[in-house]
Amino acid sequence: MIVVADTSVLLNLGRVGQIELLLRLFREVVTPPEVAAEFHRLAVHAPRFTGLNLPAWVRQQSATVVPALVRTAAGLDSGESAALALAVEIRADAILVDERRGHAVAMQLGLRPLGVLAILLQAKASGALDRLEPVLNRLQTEAGFWIAPSLRARVLQLAGE
Repeated sequence: MIVVADTSVLLNLGRVGQIELLLRLFREVVTPPEVAAEFHRLAVHAPRFTGLNLPAWVRQQSATVVPALVRTAAGLDSGESAALALAVEIRADAILVDERRGHAVAMQLGLRPLGVLAILLQAKASGALDRLEPVLNRLQTEAGFWIAPSLRARVLQLAGE
């Protein structure tokens, strides 16, 4: 399975020491240079992500064409736009994106969006992650990742915890 990753998924999983799950779950993780640049900028300037490094196994590739829907979609940052365009171009099996707008545009493009919580559920189901609750706790406290209480309860229920 080949996936294209947006910045937030990489940063948040990296912050809680779970970025290697991507390598265990997916055959190949690709990101556009815009996402890599945003990752590096935030790893230098955002205190909660200070010191993170983009793993060498994340392959960088630029999209050659940006679909009209991506060009005209309001509310996307340059990393999201580049990731969406790349996912369409390489016919990725999924796009790793957390932001609502990116998720919505991915759906319109016929892409399969996966956010951090879906990735963690998949990791738990595959046996790549023993327990989900400690990771959710770290996401919220260390990465500042917001999870609605009802969603958190549902995710833990789906994980059997």
